[in-house]
Amino acid sequence: MFVLNRVLFAGRIMLPESTSLTVSHFSAVHRLTSPRRNSPYSSVDSERYSSLVKSVMSSRVSTQTPESLQAEDDNIYGPVVKAQMPSRTEPRVPKTLHPFLNSERALETDEPEAGPPARILLNRRQSRAFIPSVTRVLQQTLSPEQIFYLERWKRRMIAELGEEGFKEYSQNVFRQGKLFHSALEAILTSAETWKNRHLSETPGCPPDVQGYIQSISHVLEDVSAVRAIESTVQHTALNYLGIVDCVARYRGVLCVIDWKTSEKPKPFLSNTYDNPVQVAAYAGALNSDANYKYQVENGLIVVAYKDGSPAHAHQVNSELMSEYWKTWLLRLEEFREPRSSVSSSKSSEK
Repeated sequence: MFVLNRVLFAGRIMLPESTSLTVSHFSAVHRLTSPRRNSPYSSVDSERYSSLVKSVMSSRVSTQTPESLQAEDDNIYGPVVKAQMPSRTEPRVPKTLHPFLNSERALETDEPEAGPPARILLNRRQSRAFIPSVTRVLQQTLSPEQIFYLERWKRRMIAELGEEGFKEYSQNVFRQGKLFHSALEAILTSAETWKNRHLSETPGCPPDVQGYIQSISHVLEDVSAVRAIESTVQHTALNYLGIVDCVARYRGVLCVIDWKTSEKPKPFLSNTYDNPVQVAAYAGALNSDANYKYQVENGLIVVAYKDGSPAHAHQVNSELMSEYWKTWLLRLEEFREPRSSVSSSKSSEK
């Protein structure tokens, strides 16, 4: 141990006289007073980087304005071509907004006297003039997006089933649809009430459609006062026709009812694609047809499932029906535009 008789300053450390320091204290003082290691930046060419910093921070660059920078960019890269803002397209409206309801008829508030439902058969031989059906108009006025998804689905099915397999599949779907509607007709026109009984056990109900019938059983519990089944409707002014599946009261409201089958769940009205437009077209035709003494302003789309799971019932109220009626008028105009242009060109040639 060593004794120091004088004050020792080490940085900011002051040691009084006669302070005893061990060897460890000396090593600490030595570390504090030892020279620092050389910085790795000591070998950098400071003059070179100093000139670089000066050039970047020079007044010539700092005084650049947005206009001068834009001019330099235009000179180097060419002028900027600004994209035009997409124009906001106004919602299309029909050229002629034909009324949906018939002003000469009153809306029914009470259920009429019970009677057999109407069924007016389609007879195209009554008139030689071409009268398009609702289905035909909708099929020929599909949007490009609808056509794309329809074709993609068809290609996938053909890739999975083959040409012959897809043809057989389509025929089977069509056959099951006809059997389903026939079974429904037998149920709704039966003299016996269909409520509170197992509908799949209805006499004559094919096994292929028993799942569909069971699927809609809870919907049929709210159906009453059937007015028409598989009956033709024709709009006299707009000159189109269709066949309504059913006209009846659903939960007390008179509706045009459309029965659909599907392999996939369709829990939302948007999942039914053009079906609401179809129902509105049927209702508008019924309201114009002289064979019917009443009119309808509501719709119902029922989607049944083969596995018997509960069907989805989509109600289309009067406000929605009015909007879908406008869409139908647009589709009808679109359907007739190419035909009118072709006929006018033929007449000019003559």
